[in-house]
Amino acid sequence: MSDNTDHYWAENIRLILKLLFVWFLVSFIFGIVLVEQLNLIEFAGFKLGFWFAQQGSIISFVILIFYYIKKMDKLDAKYNVHD
Repeated sequence: MSDNTDHYWAENIRLILKLLFVWFLVSFIFGIVLVEQLNLIEFAGFKLGFWFAQQGSIISFVILIFYYIKKMDKLDAKYNVHD
């Protein structure tokens, strides 16, 4: 593999790991571990811990998908990667 390809994949993997960490934080830490503390706060009429467990992880996952698409378009352009 060329040096350029190695840098492309290194940046791609780094981005994926960051996004997986955010998703883990929202779905596991906020939705399971901190649910009792977050339930003391209300959001749109629901307890915040309940909201994270039921909706937050799904909504954040969809947002992360669109963010990944946007960042990968920029990364592809940076390294001149074509379909």
